[in-house]
Amino acid sequence: MAPVRGFASFRGQRNRPGLWWFATTGEHVGHESWLERDRLMALDADPEVVGVAAQPMWLHWATESGRPVRHAPDFFARRADGTGVVIDVRPDERIGQKDAAVFAATARVCAQVGWDYQRAGELGRVRAANLRWLSGYRHPRFAQPGVAARLGEVFAQPGPLLAGAAAAGDPVAVLPVLFGMLWRGELAADLEAGLLGTATPVHARAVGAAARRDSAAVRPAG
Repeated sequence: MAPVRGFASFRGQRNRPGLWWFATTGEHVGHESWLERDRLMALDADPEVVGVAAQPMWLHWATESGRPVRHAPDFFARRADGTGVVIDVRPDERIGQKDAAVFAATARVCAQVGWDYQRAGELGRVRAANLRWLSGYRHPRFAQPGVAARLGEVFAQPGPLLAGAAAAGDPVAVLPVLFGMLWRGELAADLEAGLLGTATPVHARAVGAAARRDSAAVRPAG
């Protein structure tokens, strides 16, 4: 889905627009800031999200005084169960009275059509750092079935990251696959407790938790 409005780019601007390669669908999704990029990254790593569109629609309504208002939310995400969620990304400290009114009206509009609504702020620093690391292994080339099967067996019981990788084979070859599995939700670790390290506890996820990755149309970048 093409955005309903463009992403401005000009000399001296403070925000950083760009494109995120959304591994779940193999498509590029636009963002207007690094804050939005990080939210896209989190959506891409969420096993329950099967697709995202940026600036997906204009929502129109009128204020109590009759003044027409329109708003293009930042993202629309489709979940694996078929439900949808509209997302606006704005840090708490940058929400003024007018912004709060727009977000509240957007939430009401979404409720009328059966969509969830989220006003998302900044990702936690530890989680964001871990996701940025894992995102380097989101390409399908890191999904190697044989190695993944061994890792699934090793981490059927929780264990430390590096020791589990070594138990599955040469860590140099196994770790990229392990990181890709953490990204796709096939393996799990607490990404908020601390930066990923050799002793980070890892465990296999239930088969259904990552099933949407097998059914999604994932295409290589480029």
